[in-house]
Amino acid sequence: MAPPLSSALLAALVLTQICYPLTAGPVRAGFTVATVLLGYLLSVSHAWLTRGPRAALALVAAATVGGFAVEAVGVATGFPFGTYDYSGQLGPKVLGVPLIIPLAWTWMAWPAWLAALRLARGRAARIALAAVGLAAWDLFLDPQMVAEGYWRWLDATPALPGLPGIPIGNYLGWLGFALVLMTVLSAAAGPGARRPAAGDTPMITLWLWTYASSVLAHAVFLGLPASAAWGAVVMGVVVLPLVVQLARGRDRERVRS
Repeated sequence: MAPPLSSALLAALVLTQICYPLTAGPVRAGFTVATVLLGYLLSVSHAWLTRGPRAALALVAAATVGGFAVEAVGVATGFPFGTYDYSGQLGPKVLGVPLIIPLAWTWMAWPAWLAALRLARGRAARIALAAVGLAAWDLFLDPQMVAEGYWRWLDATPALPGLPGIPIGNYLGWLGFALVLMTVLSAAAGPGARRPAAGDTPMITLWLWTYASSVLAHAVFLGLPASAAWGAVVMGVVVLPLVVQLARGRDRERVRS
């Protein structure tokens, strides 16, 4: 059974995201921060409630602490995401990194991992699938945040077709760090985090919602059709097989009943 707290936080997050494209300026930035905070609380609390404190602490160490570290290095050196900087619209910064940024890594790392548990059996395959899923999410995130002026690259070439302002090396950097993140999470989170659980429904719902709502928002509400297409295809590689698997599971349950 899904933890009631997880279901409540998911509902609040979805409502906040629905409000995002209906606003602008500082109000929209506020909804961005609120979404990340809700997502962070959702993922960390879900890890704690369903897998115990070891899994939650491993998630925080790998994604929050690790995410801040790699972002701080990135801002200072240009590695591994390219030369970029953040505006002041997302709240206080430490070492040039808004504190909200590593929380976003954490928010999406946990559902990416739980989705991979359902699609792959071996540890290496799960790590790779979860890393690809997390990195593919950036095909939605970065174009949206750059369009809002929350961060920018000083040298954005070469870029993917239709996605100016973001170098291809950024996505490769995301993938590289995501592989490290998922490797650490797999090793440190404990045996309970290496198998699916009945209470994972809110996180799987979050994963599917993130994909579907991002495609819709970019294509219809945010004027970013290229990122809608890129994200739909690349993130779809790990999302759509899960949709098929879940549909087949429901079909089997109907047959048994």
